Amino acid sequence: MHEILVLYYSQHGAVKEMAHLVARGVEQAPGAVARIRTVPAVSTVCEAVADAIPAEGAPYAELDDLETCIGMALGSPTRFGNMAAPLKHFLDGTSSLWLKGALTGKPAALFTSSSSLHGGQETTLLTMMMPLLHHGMVIAGLPYAEQALLHTTTGGTPYGASHLAGVASDRPISEDEKKLCLALGKRLAQTAIKLAQ
Repeated sequence: MHEILVLYYSQHGAVKEMAHLVARGVEQAPGAVARIRTVPAVSTVCEAVADAIPAEGAPYAELDDLETCIGMALGSPTRFGNMAAPLKHFLDGTSSLWLKGALTGKPAALFTSSSSLHGGQETTLLTMMMPLLHHGMVIAGLPYAEQALLHTTTGGTPYGASHLAGVASDRPISEDEKKLCLALGKRLAQTAIKLAQ
């Protein structure tokens, strides 16, 4: 089986739910299996250290997870049009992988959630691409052949899957958003398997 890493950070649960949908999409591609990982929160208290294993949810990512996968989906809530600090902090620690070109040529896909419709979903996805492009990864977006992308009134972009969570972060993931998460995962896995051959 070919392993696709689904790496995310979630604060209110929407990105976590999206990660699981993307993983389901990955596993719709014959021969692909998803490995779901998260990253710990960043603390303003220097002495704070996260437990080695989270109390619940996906295990924390390690550099080996990135090195051994054949593709990666990366998810983050929107923070002022950019990825959340915990995910950026983790990616900032991947220089050893960059030095040996461990991610070069692997495909990557992106997903995000924001509180407002114009809350920076697209800029978040675009800025999340930057470190992946520096790693030499190939970005897989969502084509407009995905009908949900043409009809969504909530989240969804050609740059990756997105979700409109609402100001209180309590809006459920819409049917169109679910379809786009599944499509993104499947497309990523299919692309990764082709590139790995």
